[in-house]
Amino acid sequence: MESLNKNILLTGATGFVGGAILRHLCDRPEYSIRVVTRNPAVFPGVVENSVLLGDLNSTQSWGHALKGIDVVVHSAARVHVMKEHAVDPLSEFRKVNVDGTLNLANQAAASGVKRFIFISSVKVNGEETTAGNKYTADGVVHPVDDYGISKSEAEKGLLKISAETGMQVVIVRPVLVYGPGVKANFLNMMKLVGKGFPLPLLSIENKRSFVALDNLVDFVALCIKHPRAANQVFLVSDGDDLSTPELLRKMARALGKKVILLPFPVQLLRAAARLMGKENITDRLCGSLEVDISKNQELLGWTPPMSVDNALLKTAKHYLGNRNS
Repeated sequence: MESLNKNILLTGATGFVGGAILRHLCDRPEYSIRVVTRNPAVFPGVVENSVLLGDLNSTQSWGHALKGIDVVVHSAARVHVMKEHAVDPLSEFRKVNVDGTLNLANQAAASGVKRFIFISSVKVNGEETTAGNKYTADGVVHPVDDYGISKSEAEKGLLKISAETGMQVVIVRPVLVYGPGVKANFLNMMKLVGKGFPLPLLSIENKRSFVALDNLVDFVALCIKHPRAANQVFLVSDGDDLSTPELLRKMARALGKKVILLPFPVQLLRAAARLMGKENITDRLCGSLEVDISKNQELLGWTPPMSVDNALLKTAKHYLGNRNS
C-alpha cells in the first residue's frame, strides 16, 4: 500500500460528509489538505491552505486550487432540495453534479492529478431492493430521481475521462449516512423516539443498509492510498442491515429511551401517507434497500471499523447535547 505524503484537494468541506473527511485527514500528518470555499473564514485554525472559489459549474477555473495536488476528493454536490422551486430540477442538478464535476475532473487530469475520488450515491443503483437481491457495486444501475440521474451521468463522464487521460478514478456510493449532526429524516426519527411517541411501525418487515459517518470517512481515507482502489466503484454501508423496527429499538437504547411500537397494516400506512403527500417518507420506512459490500473486503481488505450500536451512541450523544442549540 502506498505510504508517500500526498497533497489532497477537498471539495464540499462545509458539508456533513465533507466536513468529517476534512477532520479525519487533518489528523494525518502524511497529508497536506487544501480546501475550496466561498468563505475561507469558515476554516480558521483548521486549514490554512484554503482557496477561494465560486460556484461549482462548467466554467470555473481550478488552476490555482489544483497546483501540486496528487488526489482530489470531490464531495461537493447539489443534493436533495426539500422545497424545489426550479422549473427544470434535473437541469439544475446537472449543472453542478455533472458539468461542474467533469469540468473539475478534466482540469485535474490536465494538472497531473493522479487520483480523483468521487462521492456519489446509492441512488445511482436505484431506490429499492427485493428480498434476497442486494445492490452490487458493479451491477446494473437504475437511477430514478433527478439527483440519482445526475450522479450516474457524472460517474460515466468520470470513467470516460479516466480512460482518455490515465487519471485514476474511484467512485464511492454511500447509502444513507448518519452520525453526529445528521439532519433530515434520520434526525426527525430520532426526535420522535426521544419524545416517546408511540409509532405504528411494528408490522414493517424490511431491510435497509445504513452507513455511519465514521465508517464512510474511514473507507474514503483508504481509497486515497490503496492501489487496488484505482478505477473501481464501491458501495459503502455498515454491513449490518436493519429493519425499521430494529433501527428504532437500537436508536432508543442509544438515547436511553423506551420506544413504543404498535402493529399497523403496512398497506394502510402507505395509503395514509399518500393521502398526506408523505409517500416518499413511507417508502423509506417500509421499503428495503440493501447493498453488498463484499467487494470492499475482497479487493481492499476493508471492514467497517465502527459497529452500528457504537455509531448510534455517538450520534445520540451529539443530538442530546445540541438539541436546544
